[in-house]
Amino acid sequence: MAITRRSAVFAETLALVAALFVAAAANSEGDALSALRRSLSDPGGVLQSWDPTLVNPCTWFHVTCDRDNHVTRLDLGNLNLSGNLVPELGKLEHLQYLELYKNNIQGTIPSELGNLKNLISLDLYKNNISGTVPPSLGKLKSLVFLRLNDNRLTGPIPRELTRISSLKVIDVSNNDLCGTIPTTGPFEHIPLTNFENNPRLEGPELQGLAVYDTNC
Repeated sequence: MAITRRSAVFAETLALVAALFVAAAANSEGDALSALRRSLSDPGGVLQSWDPTLVNPCTWFHVTCDRDNHVTRLDLGNLNLSGNLVPELGKLEHLQYLELYKNNIQGTIPSELGNLKNLISLDLYKNNISGTVPPSLGKLKSLVFLRLNDNRLTGPIPRELTRISSLKVIDVSNNDLCGTIPTTGPFEHIPLTNFENNPRLEGPELQGLAVYDTNC
């Protein structure tokens, strides 16, 4: 009887520890989203439900969670938001979809987004984002959709992206990128129209046959 009671207590303790772990993770994700909320201007009040005093962000509008209360989707496209992305977004380790297209997001793409190992879709198109495309995005081994078109991005297309075998769609058109267009890995099947209207972008590059002076 004593052994059975001890086993029951042990099982309850394990369950409590697991629950506390999930709650801590949810709070961490809530903190990350609260940091994003503070960095954004929201004239339409679409983020009013983002209450940092709640146990987790899974009841917030435009946020989707899995059954373990981990944030898996952030749907903030076309909501008249402005402001900057924040490095804390890199803490949303279960995030699969980051949708912030058609707003007025400024500043740069945080390199910490490369920590989102489960990310499938990164849609930041039609904003006012500047700076370079972080090479750290090459760590996103689950990424399928990368749409960064219609921004003010500069610099080269990181060659680290050629190592993402899952990547099916990449669009960086209508920026100010420079250098050459990669032709290996997933880039082999990307149409050239997805790179157009980058006046300083040359290519596609010829592997091993040419050296380009691109002033990039």
